[in-house]
Amino acid sequence: MARAVTTRTKAINTAVAWTVALVIFFPILYTIITSLKTESEAIAGFNLIPSFTIESYIAVQTQNDYFKPFMNSVILAIGSTILALIVGIPAAWAMAFSPTRRTKDILMWMLSTKMMPAVAVLVPIYLIFLRTGLMDTRIGLTVMLMLINLPIVIWMLYTYFREIPGEILEAARMDGASLWNEIVYILTPMAIPGIASTALLNIILAWNESFWTIQLTTTNAAPLTAFIASFSSPQGLFWAKLSAASTLAIAPILIMGWFSQKQLVRGLTFGAVK
Repeated sequence: MARAVTTRTKAINTAVAWTVALVIFFPILYTIITSLKTESEAIAGFNLIPSFTIESYIAVQTQNDYFKPFMNSVILAIGSTILALIVGIPAAWAMAFSPTRRTKDILMWMLSTKMMPAVAVLVPIYLIFLRTGLMDTRIGLTVMLMLINLPIVIWMLYTYFREIPGEILEAARMDGASLWNEIVYILTPMAIPGIASTALLNIILAWNESFWTIQLTTTNAAPLTAFIASFSSPQGLFWAKLSAASTLAIAPILIMGWFSQKQLVRGLTFGAVK
């Protein structure tokens, strides 16, 4: 009897999980299906049977150069992630192993900055970029993406570092390890799963960022998010071409997420079970 109940519970849980997964994945699936339609079919209404034409992909490649915004996205995502880790690891180390009375307040303040609408600081950020010559540059946008994702990076690293016994670092100090050796050779290797998951999450967030990439770029540093926005014209939205551009933009990050899902889950659950 208990076995039957357990089997029924597993079946229900599996059915619910598949239902939730399909609901979440359906917008992506419908975007791919729409990209394989003609423009007349795309605007005709809801239809899950495409004509399997690639004319929208050909048109996207003809009208715009996909390779340049793709490389911009790669450089911006990886560059901002490296900068965020360079700044975030020492900051999280200091808060985790040398906390003060204000540490939690500082962490909450950093997290609260993510709750502020980006448009509220658009004008000062725009003027700073304009007057410093960083407008439409990879360097400027890399720094911007690093700054907007840095609170999440520090929070995640702080959580992982808190799970590492402080006695290990104290023993290293007694053996004469410097601060640099402590962070590079002891702390970082022990927190590799957490650092890897933090890096993967930062890459995804940087890749998907659209507000700042559209506002602070025009052509030179425009990533794939701006590439998608370029298919909105005064004549209207071309749904098939827009879906094709969206599919090309999300495909690399979907593939990366698929192959790195085990590492991501492992890092996100690092220290959750003792």
